[in-house]
Amino acid sequence: MAPMLRRETGGGKRMGPDALLALDQGTTSTRAILFDAALNPVAAHQVELPQHFPSPGRVEHAPEELVAHSVECLRGAMERGGAEAGRVAGIGITNQRETTLVWDRETGRAVHRAVVWQDRRSAAICARLRAEGLEALLTERTGLLADPYFSATKLMWLLDEVPGLRARAERGELAFGTVDSFLLWHLTGGRVHATDATNAARTMLYDIRRGEWDEDILRALNVPRALLPEVRDCAAEFGTTDPALLGAAIPIRGMAGDQQAATLGQACFAPGMAKSTYGTGCFMLLNTGEAPVRSSHRLLTTVAWQMGGRRTYALEGAIFVAGAAVQWLRDGLGIIRTAAEAGELAARADPDSGVVMVPAFTGLGAPHWDASARGAILGLTRGAGAAEIARAALESVAWQTRDLLDAMRADWPGMGSTVLRVDGGMTASDWTMRFLADALQCPVDVPAVAETTALGAAYLAGVQAGLCPPPSDNATHWRRRVRFEPDMAPEEAARRHAAWKVAVGRVAG
Repeated sequence: MAPMLRRETGGGKRMGPDALLALDQGTTSTRAILFDAALNPVAAHQVELPQHFPSPGRVEHAPEELVAHSVECLRGAMERGGAEAGRVAGIGITNQRETTLVWDRETGRAVHRAVVWQDRRSAAICARLRAEGLEALLTERTGLLADPYFSATKLMWLLDEVPGLRARAERGELAFGTVDSFLLWHLTGGRVHATDATNAARTMLYDIRRGEWDEDILRALNVPRALLPEVRDCAAEFGTTDPALLGAAIPIRGMAGDQQAATLGQACFAPGMAKSTYGTGCFMLLNTGEAPVRSSHRLLTTVAWQMGGRRTYALEGAIFVAGAAVQWLRDGLGIIRTAAEAGELAARADPDSGVVMVPAFTGLGAPHWDASARGAILGLTRGAGAAEIARAALESVAWQTRDLLDAMRADWPGMGSTVLRVDGGMTASDWTMRFLADALQCPVDVPAVAETTALGAAYLAGVQAGLCPPPSDNATHWRRRVRFEPDMAPEEAARRHAAWKVAVGRVAG
């Protein structure tokens, strides 16, 4: 990336702030990207984030690393781009969603490691809520399902299992938040306890139609109201950074969960547009406009973004394992050395081997929502080897995506014909994207700017800073790198998808 351009006026004086800084705190890494006012990436800094697995089904992060890595990345991107704090018009924060933290309001120290969105420890709590008949209320108000994926039951587990925590929460000594809130608290020196509507919508505590924390749900789940952050628009004033962190105070002007930020970064501004992000998991969002759509196929209804107090909604399907399947090929099986080798290995496989992999390492997400399912490889013969397993792993991502796309089309006929915009690390594999187009039987567009999540966060900060137009007037920042068209015959795609569904049925429950 080129050094930051320092623009000057005719009189030799520099113009006002004309750069935007995005902080993208993800499940396996933290990165910051510096953008110019036209949303071109200028410089970046990234740090890998370790995950901790204290027992089967449990996934945690060290809270102090979330903060330290974020500050390091912000500083690094500014230094590499040659941008001082005074040149940055705003910071946009985007984050792994649902990951849950509770911290001391006096010290800022977390009372427990962050419980990551992948964590399944609250499965028994969810089963109890369903048995008590509460899921209908939760779905009606929040658009979500009673699943360990979401923040509320993770918070309930912490309040019940960490000694003394509930009493401290009821006394108002503690704060709850998803990663965005925790980072905002620390970046502002403990001055701001807030979140945005998209992250609030993932807690299972927030009424997405009325746009407020739901008192009935708080009572039913026994969650103290005093824990919760203030909910703001995605483009809003979230305070300024502590001057000691980045050389001077910088306004924080944008915030959105990572998948909603990617939807903005992909310029899916019109109802009917859809994007799918392939990171650790896979997340597909379909813009449904200003009215929430209730799913009949176990998809989620969520807030796509909120600006000027007006909400745009989306249908969402979440796949728990996408890029994580490639990581397993590398770290678990050792059949590849780098993620990039997966597509090369898959290309050498027998396409008619019949090997099918269902990567239900932490259960199945949408539209199945089966927390008890576990992964399996089916159809093995003596002729199957590493190449066939690698191919089956990559194909599983495409078939899971087709399950989501079929459910969305059934829930919202307005989706019509589809061009799917994709992003995330797996889009670097042309083999995977070609097969995705075959499996979906629709074109797949890969954008020119790969880091669409960070782009969306920068865009939000730019809207609030007056550097970028609102969604209704803006789609110009999106550019396509390549389009993949389906080559597979529809009948063949249907036959292979049917085999996938049989395999899913084998691992269910």
